[in-house]
Amino acid sequence: MRHRLSRKGNRQINRVIHIMAIVQLRSQTVGRAYSDPRTADGKTPMEAIRALKRHLSDAIYQQMVLDAQCIAPSPGGQPGNDSESSATGSHPTTGSSDKPLPGPVTTEPRAATLATS
Repeated sequence: MRHRLSRKGNRQINRVIHIMAIVQLRSQTVGRAYSDPRTADGKTPMEAIRALKRHLSDAIYQQMVLDAQCIAPSPGGQPGNDSESSATGSHPTTGSSDKPLPGPVTTEPRAATLATS
């Protein structure tokens, strides 16, 4: 009886990795050089593809970790933004109560409108 792998997870990422593996196997690439010895050792083509997909996902994960380490969070929230602004104003000490109102304040009550259908 063959052990079946779980199909849970992000299906879009799994599809992209599958397409990457198939494209790598079509021509003489690094992926093909990784897969050919596995088929020569007696693995089935599907097992060789599965090994290549695992190899590709490991490489993708390693690159994501490296990217996350290179990008330090900046004060503004976006990479490359070195301003000290906040969401409530351009000055870091501006509080939400110090923010100006959006328009002129009127003391007259608004007229009630009835919704007609």
